[in-house]
Amino acid sequence: MPDREPGAPARTAPQAYRGQRLGLPERGPGSLATTGQRLGAFVVDALASALVAALFVQAGPGHGTAGHLPGSWSLIPFAADYVVGLLVAGRTLGMYLFGLRVVRVDRPAAIDPFRAIVRTALLLVLLPAVIWDRDGRGLHDRFTDTAVVRA
Repeated sequence: MPDREPGAPARTAPQAYRGQRLGLPERGPGSLATTGQRLGAFVVDALASALVAALFVQAGPGHGTAGHLPGSWSLIPFAADYVVGLLVAGRTLGMYLFGLRVVRVDRPAAIDPFRAIVRTALLLVLLPAVIWDRDGRGLHDRFTDTAVVRA
């Protein structure tokens, strides 16, 4: 006799470590990246994008020669870094520096353009990136069946 009512959701055993239910190792290459590693890589990518955007942002009238911060313009190189980086190398500049990469968790295959673009668009909204599941994956990872792992 089943231990649950018909139609009730199945209970799953608690996982011993983050990433176990995804089939990822507990430690070492291929294991889930920590929140600190992911945040560090994100900060590097954001700063690099702001520096690139600042090269193209000109001082407007009345601003003198000092210029101003690139603001939203930094989203363009940020998005390019993510989409191109994921498609070419499976990682961004920040992920490379922190020893991380993005992998698909639904099957062993490279990140395709659709996933790279959707994941980046959701990351730009930022809200999906701060809502995590029990594995520490943001909604942008869950929607695209990806995870950030140690390289």
